[in-house]
Amino acid sequence: MKRQIWLALLTAFLLWLAWPPISFTSPILLFAFLPLMIALQEIEESTQNRKGYKIFYTAGLAFLIWNTASIYWVFNSLNAVMPTVAACLLSLIPFGLGAVLMTFSFWLYRKVARNTKPLIADISLIGFWISYEYLHQSWDLKFPWMTLGNGFANTPQLIQWYEYTGVYGGTFWILVSNILLFRIWMCLVESKKLKVESGESIELKITRSKLNVKRLAFASAIWILVPIGLSVLVYSTFVEEINPSNVVIVQPNIDPYGKNHTYTEKEQLTTLINLSRQKAQVNTEFFIWPETAITGYKDEEDFRNTSSFKTIGTFLDSFKNATVITGAETYLAYQNQKTLSARYVKENNLWYDSFNTAVAIENSPKLQFYHKSKLVPGVEKMPFPELLSFLNPLFEKFGGTTGGYGEQKEPSNLYTSSGIGVVPAICYESIWGDWVAKSVNKGAQFIAVITNDGWWGNTSGKDQHLDYARLRAIENRRWVARSANTGISAFINQRGDIVQKTEWWKAAVIKQDINLNTEITFYTAHQDWIVFPFLFIGSFGLLFVIVMRFKNKKSRQV
Repeated sequence: MKRQIWLALLTAFLLWLAWPPISFTSPILLFAFLPLMIALQEIEESTQNRKGYKIFYTAGLAFLIWNTASIYWVFNSLNAVMPTVAACLLSLIPFGLGAVLMTFSFWLYRKVARNTKPLIADISLIGFWISYEYLHQSWDLKFPWMTLGNGFANTPQLIQWYEYTGVYGGTFWILVSNILLFRIWMCLVESKKLKVESGESIELKITRSKLNVKRLAFASAIWILVPIGLSVLVYSTFVEEINPSNVVIVQPNIDPYGKNHTYTEKEQLTTLINLSRQKAQVNTEFFIWPETAITGYKDEEDFRNTSSFKTIGTFLDSFKNATVITGAETYLAYQNQKTLSARYVKENNLWYDSFNTAVAIENSPKLQFYHKSKLVPGVEKMPFPELLSFLNPLFEKFGGTTGGYGEQKEPSNLYTSSGIGVVPAICYESIWGDWVAKSVNKGAQFIAVITNDGWWGNTSGKDQHLDYARLRAIENRRWVARSANTGISAFINQRGDIVQKTEWWKAAVIKQDINLNTEITFYTAHQDWIVFPFLFIGSFGLLFVIVMRFKNKKSRQV
């Protein structure tokens, strides 16, 4: 068992080493699962008792270590807004829950492998894993940060074909590559066992096994090298259509902890405007400000009468064709509980929804609001609100909201008077490929990511978050303008290259002529199409395991 533990630890190390933000290591993902797969096979073939438990434990160890090592920064972000004990408890969701779901994928795979042919078992593994990833981006405890396809985020040269498949294509590529290499190992082990035997039939089996190794090696080479070769070709020949728009990104570097200075709303706006003026041009069309740049909850129905709106309007008098896209905290009031997230305020006899909002302000009375919809479980939204409503007081005490932020059910864009559409992705939302693609498909010509990564501290979380935005650029062939309060702000072109970026924890402003694009990629039009066949396979595989369990239990009783 000791050997199997070491193999599991090796897989954990390889997965961590391959993961962003470590540069140039992502191809390791194409073989990182091999040690674990060998370990689980050895457990299966051993004479040990409780094999299922040991398979689950071994796989779980690998995935828990990988997850914790890669997203350790989640604790920092939670501990910034709540006591350490509560932050530790909530950290278990991303650290442990994802690892458990990954483990179940491999545990179910081994169950299927006991009762079917290797090819069927291998296909079921892909189904189980992709089903887990899709579940983890869809339910109330969603956290798709560790979707395998995200691992290539800082090597855009290798994944230009994401414009057809999205990140799930990357997951599929990684899993099949590891499976092929595992089958090569199985054939080599079989040949080694056969060599100690003798006879004409044994020689024939050895010959067949060697032939299978060659076939699998050839298939592995084709599977790995062809996508890389095609991607490099597309990357090296890709030319954007010239359709420039001048964009200014502001990074005010307002300390979210307020340790050195707590900014008033007026001071914060003054900082944003002064930085904007440093790079503004007569033809500037967009100023992108970060998440919650406008502080203090504003009534959306009365937003035009706020001092913030008037101050920004005065600033825009000098830039007639410009639009400010900024984060803000807003609310709406209702006579009754229109949503599950609405909270009742007895003093006013009204229900209130608060929002993490992106606002588009231009040289007109026109206002547009977009409400963040992919909310952080526990901090921004109570998961399963109807089921867990009894926990509302706990979340309120520990820095969350009792009803959670309000949200909008469908993505939408912000439009200028000239007709330019912009995807407003607020923080966490930028890791949802399908959500961003749906917005682009509605007419957006570039993507604006507004975020405040200061809560995470100087950890790899901020770098991973930046790298994931490169995936959205490739999938949709859209520029990304990313404004982060404390960094890292950046411009990303349609190939996924970071063209400009700022330093961490320094006030900065950058500008760029980006190319607007109206063409729709295959992924933009169809989003996560590759997932659905594997959801069926995963569901059928799960049903198969359940049926076989009852069948085996019944046969033992007989």
